[in-house]
Amino acid sequence: MDDEKEEQVLRKSRHPVVFVNHVDTYVGKSISKVFAGSIVGANSEAADNESQASYQTPGGKKDNYYKVVGTIFDPEKNEKPAWVQEGYKYAKKEELLQHILQSDIIIYDIISQPEQVDEATWAVSALHAEIENFVSPKIFICLSSIMTWARTKPLDPEEPDIPFTEDDYRRRRAHPNFRPHISTEKLVIKLGKTAKTKLSTFVVASGLLYGAGEEIFHSLFKAAWHGNQPALQCYGNGQNIVPIIHVHDMASALVNIADNPPKVRYLIAKDDSQSPLDEIVKAVSRILGNGKVQHVSKEEALLIKDLQQADFDMLLVNLRMDAGFVREGMNINWKGETGLIDNIEAVIQEYKQARGLQPIRACVLGPPSSGKTLVIRQLCKRYKLHHILIQEVIDEAITKMEQSAARADADGDEEDDVKAEEDRELLDALAENKEQNNGRYDDNYIIRFYKNRLHSMPSQNQGFILDGFPKTYEMARELFQADDVEEEEDGEPPLKYNKQIMPEIVVSLDATDDFLKARVMNLPESVVAGTHNTEDGLLRRLAEFRAVNTEDETVLNYFDELEIHPDHIDITQDSSPLMTNVVEQIVKLIGEPRNYGPTPEELIEIQRIEAEKQLEKERREKEERIRKEAEEATERARNEEEWRVRLTEVKKEEQEVLETQSIPLRNYLMKHVMPTLSQGLVECTKIRPGDPVDFLAEYLFKNNPQID
Repeated sequence: MDDEKEEQVLRKSRHPVVFVNHVDTYVGKSISKVFAGSIVGANSEAADNESQASYQTPGGKKDNYYKVVGTIFDPEKNEKPAWVQEGYKYAKKEELLQHILQSDIIIYDIISQPEQVDEATWAVSALHAEIENFVSPKIFICLSSIMTWARTKPLDPEEPDIPFTEDDYRRRRAHPNFRPHISTEKLVIKLGKTAKTKLSTFVVASGLLYGAGEEIFHSLFKAAWHGNQPALQCYGNGQNIVPIIHVHDMASALVNIADNPPKVRYLIAKDDSQSPLDEIVKAVSRILGNGKVQHVSKEEALLIKDLQQADFDMLLVNLRMDAGFVREGMNINWKGETGLIDNIEAVIQEYKQARGLQPIRACVLGPPSSGKTLVIRQLCKRYKLHHILIQEVIDEAITKMEQSAARADADGDEEDDVKAEEDRELLDALAENKEQNNGRYDDNYIIRFYKNRLHSMPSQNQGFILDGFPKTYEMARELFQADDVEEEEDGEPPLKYNKQIMPEIVVSLDATDDFLKARVMNLPESVVAGTHNTEDGLLRRLAEFRAVNTEDETVLNYFDELEIHPDHIDITQDSSPLMTNVVEQIVKLIGEPRNYGPTPEELIEIQRIEAEKQLEKERREKEERIRKEAEEATERARNEEEWRVRLTEVKKEEQEVLETQSIPLRNYLMKHVMPTLSQGLVECTKIRPGDPVDFLAEYLFKNNPQID
């Protein structure tokens, strides 16, 4: 084995350490994950995207994989990803430099966090200063933005469609907000020329990144997913060509550089597409939204809260570029080689999975007046789902057809005219059908309306809760039946269903007829007036419900046969006005929300409501405290008055007892003592002795009557 091959074997036999700044950001996560799942020298043979804990070869060895380390952008909120070996926290740059010097490949992303431009400049300068102390060669890769080309003049003014290539990088002119980036790019390339055998430096100018949950295009995807706007907004005229690349493909390009460092130092990373912005917006709207696009001015776009100035600048870039080396000189297992538009369905599926945006599909059934609508309204508000009510479904379908039919006579394209004419004919058929059926439509029309509603993007994106529909076994079978079902030999279609609209949770609210009658009778007259909840109306609806839900064949049987087992909830045990206990039971069945959390406006509203609740709680507590203090004061005054009265009575009773006890003594004194004493006093006044007391004592002693 020659020296060169031996050196390659030695290099592949150890763990090359890859340093990535901010491994917890959108770009850092993707780069670190692809590296952690790549075999050294295998040109990005990435591990399964779903795996985050183990990256092993078929033989179970982990020796040939890159070891990924890096810094954490927000250590208080984020932990290092599972595939990252070490996440560094540092107070001084000297501490960070030690970690960088222990790494073989250093990657600095200056796209996601512009403040990292200065740190990247420091890092490559510090590395260059330590070249003499390197034990082994190092690679420094600066991941920069295509915006450093934003103001580059065309190669040929008469043919502006000629794309730029890596060979033209010296002609590039940056957008004013990205001038620091181009300075860092120049420094990185310059420092890599001094000691090529010890420090190789590369600059990768990446197109706008998409995929893995989105970043730059996130506001676009989010607006389409929510469907709150009549049309998805495209900024400006939308004719600007946007260079793009899937974030995984960009990371794979970096792995290729690490595996086989190229001779060129400046590379462009983008896919083969040359897509204008409006085509990208149309593709997102078509698959994720309602298919409509609205162009807004740049001034209006800047007022959008979810759109940052940097994002706005990047989305309006207009560059035709050709990544020749990435396309021809690298071995990339592409996820989006032909661009976002051609792979839009896979990208949107990836976006939903990364963001946890999975629809919740539920159905709540039960007899009339069992509280289905009351419960569903609360659930839809809590989970941000669409409440599917039969009357609203019919009204919405009729309104759309009327609007479409009204365009039949207007000038438009041929496809719209055909659709408008079809809707007009259907409206005529519906009117005739309603007249023949005493103001009701046949089930086949209602099921058609429901299918359209359940297949609509809002229902497919966020999910829905069906309110008391379907009503019968046959309606359920017709509504949820898959479109490609073929009849069996006996003429009956098999029990196959459309997974896109089939509820995953079915709840039956159970109650006896007597309970439901009593419940309606206790409703206020103002609530009952003008509804079906009159006594006659309830009895009729209950009879109809029980008639179509016999023991042998019910809607619940249909779901049971498909092994979507309904959950039964006894509403007679819940006496709360809003059926809170029933709602909480269904919440446990559904689980956690699978969509975006509250918007900033909703958060403000939630905080306002919580503040009002807190103030109301404090007010009630204060009133309760004042009331208790008043009650205690009243009770104390009452007790004091009671004690005073009792004390007076006790004293009176004691006086009476004393007087009663003193009667014998008084009688004795009056009979035997007082006469003698009175006579002695009279004698004392007559004689007037010098010592009246001695005189009186002597007198009493001499004249004391003898008592037997």
